[in-house]
Amino acid sequence: MLRLPEYPWESLAPYRATAQAHPGGLADLSIGTPVDSTPALIQDALSAAANAHGYPTTQGTPALREAIAAWFERRRGVPGLDPQAVLPTVGSKEFIAWLPLLLGLGPGDVVVRPSVAYPTYDIGALLVGATAVAADSLDELGADTRARVKLIWTNSPANPTGKVASAEQLRAVVAQGRAVGAVVAGDECYAELGWGEWDTPGAPGTPCILADEVSGGDHTGLLSVYSLSKQSNLAGYRAAFAAGDPALVAALINSRKHAGMIVPMPVQAAMTAALADDTHVREQKDRYRSRRTLLRDALESAGLVVDHSEAGLYLWTRDGRPGTGVHDAGRPAPSEQDSWDLVGALAELGILVGPGTFYGAAGNGYVRVALTASDDAVAQAAERLRAWR
Repeated sequence: MLRLPEYPWESLAPYRATAQAHPGGLADLSIGTPVDSTPALIQDALSAAANAHGYPTTQGTPALREAIAAWFERRRGVPGLDPQAVLPTVGSKEFIAWLPLLLGLGPGDVVVRPSVAYPTYDIGALLVGATAVAADSLDELGADTRARVKLIWTNSPANPTGKVASAEQLRAVVAQGRAVGAVVAGDECYAELGWGEWDTPGAPGTPCILADEVSGGDHTGLLSVYSLSKQSNLAGYRAAFAAGDPALVAALINSRKHAGMIVPMPVQAAMTAALADDTHVREQKDRYRSRRTLLRDALESAGLVVDHSEAGLYLWTRDGRPGTGVHDAGRPAPSEQDSWDLVGALAELGILVGPGTFYGAAGNGYVRVALTASDDAVAQAAERLRAWR
């Protein structure tokens, strides 16, 4: 029997109990699950397609594939994407976890993921007996390891750090992947949630791995993975898609047909409606912007430091008080305990956050603070932070 590591969020249980015992109740800022309503236009599309008596297509309806291609051109700077080079997936996590298997990877093969990263990249490698390696460039690997790399994950905007890779940085990863014959897959599900320079009228979006400035106009060996969970509040629908190398997508579709990995027809209809409407995406981003501003100001008023976090739904946070900050000069390198100490301190305030240790050793000392809580919960958390210390 395959034995995977315990699901990391289970270890938060005692801290959740502490936070729930706070007189004001729990403000849960730990998990990035949307709390706002699914837009009515999407619900209506789902309902209208409810008489789904036949099997859905694995590749997706023509209308959905065309909507995905049009969205890539309109929102991601990828014109002329062939609708045949896209496929819907049962959420992006499913695709990330099973991609090594569908690519035929196994023992001896190497999957490279960012140094601070979503745990599912590692799980996908473990499921097939491959080796997961944390690195932000193949230059960090020895020659033997580099020669065995078969899949490289990029994650921009990143979970949990909120970092955005420039087109130049992504182009370098693509070049390295092609040099060793590896597939390069870009997990880009926070692309519509850029802040700062990506949050002004007319500003370009965060760079896409399929854009000409990154790919050179050639999608060979490349995949862009996207989810509607965040931008459209569709986490419960399991609505996502991938696009890129036509030959690679065709092979993945064939494998998924055999395995029965199919997005239900009503969900495909809902995705088609969601991708055609940008208004609800802007409205949801407005909600997150307000919560982000409130929480960031409160965290900093409490002596905490927010690093990176230029995009996405999280604030990558550490203790910045003199003598206690994990990045103080002369202090030992941050440890897992530094993260858990901060989780514990915030739990005493009734605020639950995620430890940075969940995302690899490079996350030691940090906590991830999610914006995906109700306005009331965010306001309560901000008030408690301002009164702290």
